Amino acid sequence: MDIYVGNLAYSTTDDELRELFAAHGAVSSARVCIDRMTSRSKGFGFVEMPNSEEAQAAIAALNGRNIGDRALRVNESQPKPRSDAPRSGGFGGGGGGGGRREGGGERRERGGGGGSSRW
Repeated sequence: MDIYVGNLAYSTTDDELRELFAAHGAVSSARVCIDRMTSRSKGFGFVEMPNSEEAQAAIAALNGRNIGDRALRVNESQPKPRSDAPRSGGFGGGGGGGGRREGGGERRERGGGGGSSRW
């Protein structure tokens, strides 16, 4: 079972997260999510536990528990939405950007006919 762990202290490491959950059962993996731009923790992570009963016991024991002056938020992780699925909320579609430019946006001929442009 994949478990979401939120409100982690920014100094929490993968090993510390693993140790926290290992007290409640076998842990397959534990990872703190890191921001690619800053290389700092995002304050949340994921733990994978192969035994569902142990995972549920860990969730019950650790959800709301204060670790480093922060109340952890621990629950079963939800699948990430598919990238091709329609999204709700967010910003609108952006509108058109402009229409026709007034005053000088078009090329004009000067002078008489003849099709030559001196502009």
